Amino acid sequence: MSFRWDAREHLHLGRDLLRWLVILLPVAATIGSACALFLWALERATTARFAHPALLFALPLAGTFVAWLYERLGQNSQGGNNLLIDEIHQPNAGVSRRMAPLILVATVITHLFGGSAGREGTAVQMGGSLAATFGRSAWARWFKFDERDQRTLLMAGIAAGFGGVFGTPLAGAVFAIEVLAIGRMDYEAIVPCLIAALMGDWACQSWGIHHSLIHVAALSSTRLDAVLAFKVALAAVAFGLTSTLFAEALHGVQDLFKTRVRFPLLRPFIGGIVVIALVTILHSRDYLGLGDSSPDAGAVTIASSFHAGGAGAVSWFWKLVFTAITLGSGFKGGEVTPLFYIGATLGNVLAVLLHAPTDLFAALGFVAVFAGAANTPLACTLMAMELFGSQNAPYFAIACFVAYFFSGHSGIYSSQRIGIGKVRDLVLSPDASLHSLRDKRANSRQANGHHANGHQASTRLRARKPRKPVDKEPS
Repeated sequence: MSFRWDAREHLHLGRDLLRWLVILLPVAATIGSACALFLWALERATTARFAHPALLFALPLAGTFVAWLYERLGQNSQGGNNLLIDEIHQPNAGVSRRMAPLILVATVITHLFGGSAGREGTAVQMGGSLAATFGRSAWARWFKFDERDQRTLLMAGIAAGFGGVFGTPLAGAVFAIEVLAIGRMDYEAIVPCLIAALMGDWACQSWGIHHSLIHVAALSSTRLDAVLAFKVALAAVAFGLTSTLFAEALHGVQDLFKTRVRFPLLRPFIGGIVVIALVTILHSRDYLGLGDSSPDAGAVTIASSFHAGGAGAVSWFWKLVFTAITLGSGFKGGEVTPLFYIGATLGNVLAVLLHAPTDLFAALGFVAVFAGAANTPLACTLMAMELFGSQNAPYFAIACFVAYFFSGHSGIYSSQRIGIGKVRDLVLSPDASLHSLRDKRANSRQANGHHANGHQASTRLRARKPRKPVDKEPS
């Protein structure tokens, strides 16, 4: 057996790594700093909303202003995360440099006045926008960037934004490559994404931003408990179905506003009124904003869900409704932190039903509902380990992967491609998106409805058709 070592190959790999280090360290540091600014502004906005509850009643006007900003200055920024995914798959018009400041301002406004939204979408869009801006700069031309490099840079920007805003760089690196297509991952950009995610997280924390940590108790035994694993799998089915419910509700509300309300500036105005009405009916403000904390000791929050009795039986449902209306009507922000809230509160309820540890099941729901909604089970498993520790890693993996499977072919990112379907009999064109699949299903239902209506109509006509008179024989 002969051993051959090609030194030139490894020199080329080393040169490529050095090249990406030189490129990504300043870019990711800028993205991490932008995340720090965003988290600081978000905290100030949330504090102001708690101090001045009357701000909620200006939510419709705030939504109209956000819509006007995007109508006037947004260009193609309305596409948000879906635009980034589309650009990575097939570069077209490019990601506007306006996306970063627009989404930052719009998200802070949404939270200041009480909209139910998250922060992941904002960080990812800022990261993608800043990375794309660099990719068009003279410095990038000096590095002789081609289309492949632009694609990698955009993915690295997503990783830096995700890692910075949540303090989970490993999850951020994997999320950037896993979110592009269901069932398929391209590892070509994994090292640049890891560099960017680590640097983005470091830069964000260097500005004094600290991420809240929630303790989850380790189980008494390090061996896998078969009974507990079965309970986790049962809960994960519920988490996956809830992911589907959230994604379909969000897309459904968006479609409803687009078809019923022709004037774009009016959509968030109506959405804001509906949110105010729900707060009045429920006599609760628990479902506004991020939902991660509250000055009210009796409020249901993400943190309270990790303790017995810390969530109501339908807290998860109402957060789902508030978020679908807020984002579906045109307000800006992410979906992920509301998904954390939905999952943690649902996990709290399921822990009681299944006689399981409350903190563990809240943590499982925290990541698993997100895993199903974003179709990123590996990234969410890593996120759980980074946030809650690795002692319960097998249960995190079971929850995330089962939830991913039972969420079906739905998701919050409509531009996500279907690389390998979750079921074998799914027939789609190559690289079909979730959006095209939803359209196909809608057309199929419409065609079946027309067929059923036509069949019913023909049946009624046949029923009304007069009978031929019967000739009687002469007596």
